[in-house]
Amino acid sequence: MSQTFDPSHPPRTKPLWRIYLLFLVPMVLSNILQGLSGTLNGIYIGQMLGTHALAAVSGMFPIVFFFISLIIGLGAGASVLIGQAWGAREPHKVKAIAGTAITLGAVIGLMAAVAGTVFAREAMVALGTPADVLDDAVSYARMMMLFMPLLLVFILLTQLLRGVSDTVSPLLALLMSTTIGLALTPLLIKGWIGLPPLGIRSAALAGFVSTAAALAFLGLRLHRQGHVLAPDRELLHALKLDRAILGKVMRIGLPTGLQMVVISLSELVILALVNGHGSQATAAYGAVTQIVNYVQFPALSIAITASILAAQTIGAGRIERLTPILKTGLGLNAALTGGLVLLGYTVSGWALGLFLTQDSVHAQAQHLLHLMLWSILVFGFQAVIGGVMRASGDVLVPMAISVFCILGVQLPVAYLLDARLGLEGIWIAFPVAYVTMLVLQSAYYQGVWRHRKIRKLV
Repeated sequence: MSQTFDPSHPPRTKPLWRIYLLFLVPMVLSNILQGLSGTLNGIYIGQMLGTHALAAVSGMFPIVFFFISLIIGLGAGASVLIGQAWGAREPHKVKAIAGTAITLGAVIGLMAAVAGTVFAREAMVALGTPADVLDDAVSYARMMMLFMPLLLVFILLTQLLRGVSDTVSPLLALLMSTTIGLALTPLLIKGWIGLPPLGIRSAALAGFVSTAAALAFLGLRLHRQGHVLAPDRELLHALKLDRAILGKVMRIGLPTGLQMVVISLSELVILALVNGHGSQATAAYGAVTQIVNYVQFPALSIAITASILAAQTIGAGRIERLTPILKTGLGLNAALTGGLVLLGYTVSGWALGLFLTQDSVHAQAQHLLHLMLWSILVFGFQAVIGGVMRASGDVLVPMAISVFCILGVQLPVAYLLDARLGLEGIWIAFPVAYVTMLVLQSAYYQGVWRHRKIRKLV
């Protein structure tokens, strides 16, 4: 197990930024691997099946993101509790919290699979998916939703592992998943070496196989290590919806999940606006989203790390370390995310060319990317501040701020600017919302949160 931080006995000679990096390096690599699968699948589909197929796959992204967002929110709540229990050196509580969280994730995944397969066409139509890609989009959507239970449990387990300072196991599992997926997807697209040619559905099936293999590997690795989250008798016995633990997970995780769901719903609205400009605009949206995801990885990883370190610190009773944890997270976001933003502007033409083969679509996507890429740095700052506050269980006001900025700022601005500026107006709404979010989160942190008494939740 990777125990990179002992909050009850912090190393005097190791600077906090180094502790961050011990978390961040495996976590960022994990996020890159997670995104790499989707990115290369997009490249495979765009290059081997064409822009038409890429548009069909892009139309499914917000729906998948909706369910992933919900589980990430609930996982964030569980990881806060696990982090505090781990910091307090209470492994039995870690297992109990993990069992309830994994059971909840499985239930949500099954509900998503049933609803998604039954209502796939209606969902695609409601999103305004262009008619020329509708049938392919529905076929891809149904297979993706059947894959959802396995995917959600896997994502949730990686979050729980990070709550006990283990960022290496998720990295190795994602390495296996990505390798299998990248090898299998093109084989299924074309039906090579005797496999059935599945076309656009290939990425979804390859994802199912690769995630199942990664989960099996993860269980075996944790068992061999005697890991606190190994699938032993105690953890299996904890696979139930314990009411007391579920209440605490929901109290922290549900507002975070709601925030993530609101973000994903706003993406559905944004996609519907984009779809109104035709399938080429939809393909440009999919390509730009892929690039933006990579720039966001360090920002999100830093915020997660800040939350984990803060939760473990609270569990250990070392409240005085919260401010240094926040300042270090903000500094690393400026350095790492800021550097990636600059790199993104430099290589944007080449990167978008990996997905898009039509010159007109490529030029449009590059312009849209340039409009909003810088705002990911702002997004990262507010995410770090929110992560530290969430570690104490204070989630309602930060969530309300985020929801307001999405529903009260981003969407109205997107509608207004779409009417005036067209497609580029939709993308300008992102930085407007992120800047507003940072201002309000900072004001709440300075004016309210830092003056509160911080207490353990477990």
